Amino acid sequence: MSNPAKSIRIGTMVSGNKGDAASRIGDIADMGFESFEPFFWQTTKGQDLAELGKRCLDAIGDRDITISTLGMFGNPLEETEIDLETLQGWKDCIDNAHHFGATCVAGFTGRIRGKPLTDSLPRYKQIWSELAKRAADKGIKIAFENCAMDGNWATGDWNIAHNPDAWELIFNETPDDNIGLEWEPCHQMVYLIDPLPQIRKWAHKFFHVHGKDATIRWEVIKEHGIFGKEKFVFMRTPGFGDSNWTDIISELRLAGWSGSIDIEGWHDPVYRDALEMTGQVYALNHLKHARGGEFVVDPA
Repeated sequence: MSNPAKSIRIGTMVSGNKGDAASRIGDIADMGFESFEPFFWQTTKGQDLAELGKRCLDAIGDRDITISTLGMFGNPLEETEIDLETLQGWKDCIDNAHHFGATCVAGFTGRIRGKPLTDSLPRYKQIWSELAKRAADKGIKIAFENCAMDGNWATGDWNIAHNPDAWELIFNETPDDNIGLEWEPCHQMVYLIDPLPQIRKWAHKFFHVHGKDATIRWEVIKEHGIFGKEKFVFMRTPGFGDSNWTDIISELRLAGWSGSIDIEGWHDPVYRDALEMTGQVYALNHLKHARGGEFVVDPA
């Protein structure tokens, strides 16, 4: 892109599990998205990723759209059958990212299930030191999403890279330059962490950003607390939550960050199911406005 405002692209995620990522990209490529993140949940299901990458790029055609990042989400630290498929999926995504034009693979660190966060560090170091070298040899970065998946410091099932204290630990275990974060404000807000100061300190480790927000109901917290029966926070599509995305993108720019912000949908309590793409197109416009750049009009 020649427009310097567009050094930050706005895109969306596309599921790869059903084998139809390329056709999905073709279906929505003219809605104004500037990037896509094909992703897999726990397994690639044995797909030929080189062939899938070619089909995804063919679906993009000559449009000014990129694929910077692949997603591989699951628990590669444990050793059940599906966890081993996740680990193999990471290896396959790293080996085949270039077929998509991608330079980054993102997902969860994994976790020793049901144990305190620090109990996962030896296994984390074992697995990710090897994967970091594999990725570096191919010019690929690894980015851990800052999502707790309902876990915390004491216990959890999926991920240990969910707050700054944990980031300090994992980057100490794996000081590799090509290991960083797939960051978003939502996953900090749901634990009542202010996301903006993180950008100033950690932006050099942000290899990819997800477009997802949250609405915190402070009146619920004041009356019921965070462990009561009333839900105190909702994950939201950008434009419907509490975040000021103009501030977020400004802080990213001040830190010298460039790359893709790919919308992670499917979580909003209102704009989901039949309203999913209504919400995503609204978020696309909202983020473009926050970034600076042209709008798109909902083709519907």
